[in-house]
Amino acid sequence: MSPGLIFFLAILTGVVIGIVGTSVVFLARRNRAEVAALRNPHVPQGVEEVLRALPQTAIVADPSHNVVRASDNAYTSGLVSRPGRLTTDIHDIASRAWQTGNAVEEVVRVPRGPFGSVELTYRVRAALLEPRYVLILATDITESLRVEATRRDFVANVSHELKTPIGAVTLLAEAVKEAADDHDQVQYFSDRMLLEAERLARLTRELIDLSRLQAMDTLEEADDVEVSDIVEQAIELARVNAERKDIRVHAKITEGLVVWGDERLLLMCFQNLITNAITYSPVGSHIGVGARRLGDVIEVSVADRGIGISEDDQKRIFERFYRVDAARSRNTGGTGLGLSIVRHIIENHGGEIRVWSKLGSGSTFTVRLQSADARRSGRDETTESIRLPNKVTS
Repeated sequence: MSPGLIFFLAILTGVVIGIVGTSVVFLARRNRAEVAALRNPHVPQGVEEVLRALPQTAIVADPSHNVVRASDNAYTSGLVSRPGRLTTDIHDIASRAWQTGNAVEEVVRVPRGPFGSVELTYRVRAALLEPRYVLILATDITESLRVEATRRDFVANVSHELKTPIGAVTLLAEAVKEAADDHDQVQYFSDRMLLEAERLARLTRELIDLSRLQAMDTLEEADDVEVSDIVEQAIELARVNAERKDIRVHAKITEGLVVWGDERLLLMCFQNLITNAITYSPVGSHIGVGARRLGDVIEVSVADRGIGISEDDQKRIFERFYRVDAARSRNTGGTGLGLSIVRHIIENHGGEIRVWSKLGSGSTFTVRLQSADARRSGRDETTESIRLPNKVTS
């Protein structure tokens, strides 16, 4: 082999090695850049500030459905999985936005948590965000849908419930007119008209009370309320009904139990519970009302030895117009709103109501409210914890 050929091959080998080496260095640098971009992805300037200002849950994702930026509540809303990827329902919407290049909007339902069947409903909108991302905005419409469904049910129930007493009054008025010459018949139908009119008045009054409870802030006019005082007043207001059935109402109330709330509404709550216990108790029985303090919680219980409530009915007794015994309710003039009003009052006070019952053995309704001193202490601690310093130093 000639010296010239050897020299040429040496130069060619050096060029090839140089090209290969340069390529390796370039590819290594590019890989490092891509890894860095994945670790610290760059989004357009100002996007993060906009995301923080948006009222909706906001998510920025890449084409592989990896979450690049997201609102704080995105991970707790079921829209983003813990590894930082879009959930199935959401990345389907994002994929269609990528494929079409147009904004895609859809209503989706996601589980509220790992247990139970409760779902959250979101209106989700996905649109491209330059240079290589997709922006997802999710608005929680669960509450608005629930309110709308409640309104529809409420109107339907009210329409149905009002038809009965109004129709009865109309028929009785016609009967009185036809029996104008029969004094006994006129007296009988007139008494029936008074009963139906009273039932209609009670239904209207309780509907107004329930509407107010759903629309107002119960604690706007709240103050310290002595539990023993309102329980005694509630027993006194129910005394006539109790004496009519020869039912004794016994109270065992620990003194000094004070809650924070609206005295008028709490009185309505306990009066409804006691009246309900009287209605469903046999003649000559007795009802017990007790109150005690457990830590920071005050419990007030109303127990009777009445007909009891089945397990299936216990799940629905706090619904509007639901009656355990419809025939008995018609005879007693019940509207099916009493326990619903009780539930709203207690929930508006930040408490809860529980029921224990067994068919043939009676029922116990227990109201649980936070004590006034514990509530004030918690409020003071909260105020202290969110107080900002006058000057922030770095």
